[in-house]
Amino acid sequence: MTLSILIAIIAAASLFIILTLITSKANGNNDKGKKKGKPKNNSAIIKEATKKLTHDPNNIQALTALGEVYYSTKNYEKAMPIYQRLMGLQKVHPTIDEKQTSLRYGICCFNESQFDNALKALATSLRDDPQNFDANNYMGKVLMQKQEYEKAIMVFKRASKLNPEKTEVIQNLAYALYFAKKYRESLVYLKRTVELNPENKEALFYFASAMNEAGYNDKALKIFLHLRLNPVFGAKACLAAGTIHDKQNAPDKAIQDYEIALKLENIDQETKLTIYYRLAHTLISQKNIGRALGYLKQIQNIAPGYRDVQVLINRYQELNQNSNLQAYLMSGTSDFVALCRKFVSGYYPDAFIKIEDISVAAECVEVLCEVQASKWTDTELFRFYRSTGAIGELYVRDLHSKIRDIKCDKAFCVTAGSFTEEAKKYVEGRPIDLIEKTKLIQVLKKLDVTTHIF
Repeated sequence: MTLSILIAIIAAASLFIILTLITSKANGNNDKGKKKGKPKNNSAIIKEATKKLTHDPNNIQALTALGEVYYSTKNYEKAMPIYQRLMGLQKVHPTIDEKQTSLRYGICCFNESQFDNALKALATSLRDDPQNFDANNYMGKVLMQKQEYEKAIMVFKRASKLNPEKTEVIQNLAYALYFAKKYRESLVYLKRTVELNPENKEALFYFASAMNEAGYNDKALKIFLHLRLNPVFGAKACLAAGTIHDKQNAPDKAIQDYEIALKLENIDQETKLTIYYRLAHTLISQKNIGRALGYLKQIQNIAPGYRDVQVLINRYQELNQNSNLQAYLMSGTSDFVALCRKFVSGYYPDAFIKIEDISVAAECVEVLCEVQASKWTDTELFRFYRSTGAIGELYVRDLHSKIRDIKCDKAFCVTAGSFTEEAKKYVEGRPIDLIEKTKLIQVLKKLDVTTHIF
């Protein structure tokens, strides 16, 4: 009996010991597994890699680990020199992944605006792996930054074939085609870009601009009008809408477009100057010289020497002060013909004037008349130019030939500008009188043509 109890106690003790050992081993294995499977955090990796690099600056394992951390967290500034060093070590360390290293270095350089270095690195990557989507896409981006749009188009098209559904590459290709001025071809990709992201106002603006350039002005106008109040593209959209309205002979709408743009807060100086300039021209076409001069003078204050602004100011400042000269230079064709007729009829106040013929050409108006004074009668030809420049000898020679052909007694050449010295010498001894701006204004003032024209 005692022996049986003893055997039972020994058996129980042995079982307890075995169970204890099994449990301890299992727990040990679990702890070991947990310790082995637990990933290090980025701070620990950086600390460990930095420590290794202190002793060995060319430690490939440490450099690779450090580059991976910085690249994956998009810290391109710190990742860039690491991948640059790895590229320099490739010849002596063939274990370095050359494709990945050159690609990542190129992407880092792009994001840090080092486009020449990015170009070289990405070229190396594409040489080794021409079908790599990221290498092609980033190469296209670099070429865009360097304004090499034709090359960028080629690369983006290759990237598009590799990943046709990638939204980014569709947009990149659309922009490259647009900036390369391949407007019709860009429309397909711009439309797709807008469909994929209706909130992309940049793509929408380019889409409208491309349509406008391709001749779809009405469709483009609708989008520009929609974008007029956009804080980024509103001013340029207003400018584009105003330009279209000007071409459609809708000056009131164009003026409204330009004025909306000038009320926007975010408007760059070049766009503002262009809007001032276009607005001034539209106002001039509406004979609102005073307001037009105001905008021209604002341009002059901001950017002296801008286009022909000083010439316009000089010309229209005088017109603004002289309504008769303004009528001569700016009235419509029918009104100008009536003005010329009135000029001829009033040129000889004490004679009877019979208008025999009026001809209108692109550059001048001619009035043929018979003048019957108390002691003489003549057939005379008046030729009117609206130019404010200098009339040269060639024009007065032509006039002289004309009066000989029609057997006219005398001719008058009238201009709002002046005559060259050669022209003045040519008419000496010939039956042609030259009437320059000063005398023209005197005659117009006596006639007070504005009461009849405006």
